[in-house]
Amino acid sequence: MTLPPGGVIREMGSTRKSRTGGWRSERPIIDMEKCIECGSCWIFCPDNSILVRVEGSRRIYSVDYDFCKGCGICANECPSGAITMVLEEK
Repeated sequence: MTLPPGGVIREMGSTRKSRTGGWRSERPIIDMEKCIECGSCWIFCPDNSILVRVEGSRRIYSVDYDFCKGCGICANECPSGAITMVLEEK
């Protein structure tokens, strides 16, 4: 079999089929009482696991645990300390 050099995506959207959340040992928990709605967690998440929905004039953030790998970047970047990492219980 001949393989092309480099990473090749053969099918658009194929990463949404691979649930990678089972890799993590810690998971982020967002405390919306502390959240200042800055969006830093959403901006810095390398896996696009931070979800945002609008309720009235407020943005509500949540985590898509099917794809979150538990890297903790969101918690590290949160300026208000609204995100904490807790041990994943399987």
